Amino acid sequence: MNENVVLITTISLIIIFSPFFARLLKLPTTPIEIILGSVFAYIGFLHEEYLFELVAEFGFLYLMFIAGTEINLKDVINTPTNIMKKVLLYLLLLYIFSIGLSIYMGLSKIFMVLMPLISVGLVATLSKEYGKTPWLNLSMTAGGIGEVVSIGLLTIVSAGLEFGIGLELLKTLSAISIFLIFMYILFRTMGLLTWWFPTISTYLMPHYDNQEQDIRLSMGIFFLLIGAMLYLNLELAFGAFLAGIFIPTYFEHKKELPKKLEAFGFGFLIPIFFIHIGTTFHLDSLFMNGLITIALKIALAMILIRILASFVFYKQIGFRDSVLMGLSHSMPLTLLIAMATLAYHANSIDLLHYYAFILAALFQVISVMIVIKVLNK
Repeated sequence: MNENVVLITTISLIIIFSPFFARLLKLPTTPIEIILGSVFAYIGFLHEEYLFELVAEFGFLYLMFIAGTEINLKDVINTPTNIMKKVLLYLLLLYIFSIGLSIYMGLSKIFMVLMPLISVGLVATLSKEYGKTPWLNLSMTAGGIGEVVSIGLLTIVSAGLEFGIGLELLKTLSAISIFLIFMYILFRTMGLLTWWFPTISTYLMPHYDNQEQDIRLSMGIFFLLIGAMLYLNLELAFGAFLAGIFIPTYFEHKKELPKKLEAFGFGFLIPIFFIHIGTTFHLDSLFMNGLITIALKIALAMILIRILASFVFYKQIGFRDSVLMGLSHSMPLTLLIAMATLAYHANSIDLLHYYAFILAALFQVISVMIVIKVLNK
């Protein structure tokens, strides 16, 4: 019992004081939470506990939900054709460069999927600091499409790692296809309903209500899609992400809703996920032979392929903003750690490379944030 009291107290103190350390060091709060989680686990104040792991898992799903709320499907569909073509070319180049690097360096095939991952979670934090600049607007559009691709691959690869190539994987792919068709029909139906009956959105989520109906409906959609993923035995993060997309797409009148959902997540659930990630990284591993070198190589390779691919937007936003856009996608912290964890548990990568990916994710966030700040000035 005493151990659990220490665990809860330590988590609480990390959640409270992480923003103060982040402001002091001028870094995002996320890497601070991971580092503190690792340090306190090393000291012995944090330990494995079922409820800790459960809440951390829920925090990860909620983070994917929040990432989804950054994407308005109508805006993505209405993206000009020339921009959409360049976004698709940008994503294609990321995978081509990743495959080329993996073959050249003799890396495992899982690296071909891990290195091009994109997540808009930390891109959203950049928009808070730098506003709606051209490179950030384009970064959100390309990042949103890239995250859909990344999470789709996360779902397929996690199934492949769990079941291997065979009948079970085929069943999983069939389930994914059926689910996507169902979601397409659902999105189209909602689109038609809101077109013919514009008041349906405000009826479901009134402008003014004292019942927190908007939060209730959002959470209902979140849990319904997670339940569907559980029933189909698919990656839960995919369902959480799609649930998030549903909110800004069909309830555009609730402009403040994503901020309300984000405030709850980043104030409570999501920090617990990052603290838990920190506990999985043992500080003793820093002395593993070649760990820091491998982590630096992974971080550098992931940043480099994004900067090179981002030059497809050179004519639209120029050289400096293209580099900034490429850098903004070089922090897929959550997805990278999630995929690395899946790969490690499926024995696709060894412990050395698992730790290297966590360390690389931290290197990327810290270095990229500093470089973006310098270039933006």
